[in-house]
Amino acid sequence: MQIITLEQIKLILPSLDLFPEIEKGFKAYSEGKVVVPPIGEMILEKGEVHIKYGFVRGGKYYVIKIASGFYCNPEYGLSSSNGLMLLFSQQTGELECILLDEGHLTNIRTAVAGAIVAKHLAPDPVHRIGIVGAGIQGRLQLHYLKDVVACREVMVWGTSTKELDLYRIDMEREGFRIETTGDASLLQRQCNLIVTATPSKRPLLSDVYLEEGTHITAVGSDTADKQELDPEILQHADLVVADSIVQCMERGEIFKAMEAGKMVKNKVVELGNIISGTSTGRANKEQITVADLTGVAVQDIGIATAVYSAFRGHAG
Repeated sequence: MQIITLEQIKLILPSLDLFPEIEKGFKAYSEGKVVVPPIGEMILEKGEVHIKYGFVRGGKYYVIKIASGFYCNPEYGLSSSNGLMLLFSQQTGELECILLDEGHLTNIRTAVAGAIVAKHLAPDPVHRIGIVGAGIQGRLQLHYLKDVVACREVMVWGTSTKELDLYRIDMEREGFRIETTGDASLLQRQCNLIVTATPSKRPLLSDVYLEEGTHITAVGSDTADKQELDPEILQHADLVVADSIVQCMERGEIFKAMEAGKMVKNKVVELGNIISGTSTGRANKEQITVADLTGVAVQDIGIATAVYSAFRGHAG
């Protein structure tokens, strides 16, 4: 049994092309080739813990992932994310690897999924990227968008001047031109590719300021009580995409919109089907599109397997 530390994982990740692995996982999920039981969840006073697990039929491993979010941790100089992944043999049930990633792999696979969505749904051209949330995921989403979107003009919304200033410094080092704002409506009016990456429990984006041709990827709302989008945004969208329709019926923006009576299930298309070409993605530059990413265990299977395989290759 191998133990891979966060430091080792960070050394391995730059050598991996995660896009094909994660895309393949979404396709397999939508084709019914993946077993993903319902999410295990604990909502604590100070944070939340998610347990996601599953396997691809015919694959080598099954994965159990524990990931937490304690959103006041930065006040104490700690990361808001933590967790680990356990990789077991499908043949024997033996634990083959513990990935002590401290939540890093969850953050990375979420950001890669956001970039995959942009690859298939972003308008062309993207004239300005909007990032709602100036934390870890807000940084990673923008970092991985570099691989699929040529635009480097960015507006970011955050909750404090200090947070926004640090974000601007970090992301300008990566070649982006960053403008910060505390006004989400201004961001909506000026950006046509928007990613929301916060733990908000109230809508941050309003249907009132929704511009023609905009794409929104919502990644922050992964429980039944979180919400970043006005439900009427989904009601008025030309295309609504879920990473998992079953899962998004129970949590996230689609759940909130259905709960509010603003949309119906048959309007939703699954991401894996768009990747495979079974369903149509963006059809024209005027469409408003929304993707609701609640995080599916198949992403964890893909990234954990890729890291472990690379680790074994390096060790050999």
